[in-house]
Amino acid sequence: MKKLLKTLPLVALLIVVTSCSSVRVAADYDKNANFGEYKTFAFFKTGIDKAEINDLDKRRILRAIEAELLAKGFTKSKNPDLLVSLFTKSQQRVDVYNNSWGYGGWGWGGWGGFGPGWGWGWNQQPNVSTSTQGSLYIDLIDSNKKELVWQGMGTGYLSKSMEKKEARIKEFVTEIMTKYPPGAQQ
Repeated sequence: MKKLLKTLPLVALLIVVTSCSSVRVAADYDKNANFGEYKTFAFFKTGIDKAEINDLDKRRILRAIEAELLAKGFTKSKNPDLLVSLFTKSQQRVDVYNNSWGYGGWGWGGWGGFGPGWGWGWNQQPNVSTSTQGSLYIDLIDSNKKELVWQGMGTGYLSKSMEKKEARIKEFVTEIMTKYPPGAQQ
């Protein structure tokens, strides 16, 4: 029973964290750019190579971006209007919860320091949970001017589970790309 009381808050926290699949997104863009003129894209290998993530996740992100751009009517080209680049950031978050109620036991220190002492008190074992929060930036660069014209950013919790990772990456990219083109109906 004592172990259950200790682990129940941690399990509840894990359920809440894993069920929160929202990605917070924002975008910035060049107000002078004519986004209607952009019809083709290619990946900017130099920029993508600098992203500090493993090659498997990099490919997952690139496939998701390509799918989103193709769905928006873009064509992949060797002579593109837009170059696509990306970079990522992540940070570990450690939460320590020290507010679990426990129960006492028999021992010294009842009334006046004598006799059995029993009752409710604070559990001295803190609950600790860790999670990774990541940010994905997608840059769209005008290939003729070599200038950044649009940047979308998504921030959310990352999954360590192989089964959930690809779905989470697709969710990040889909949410970010809802902000492109600027001014489009969301």
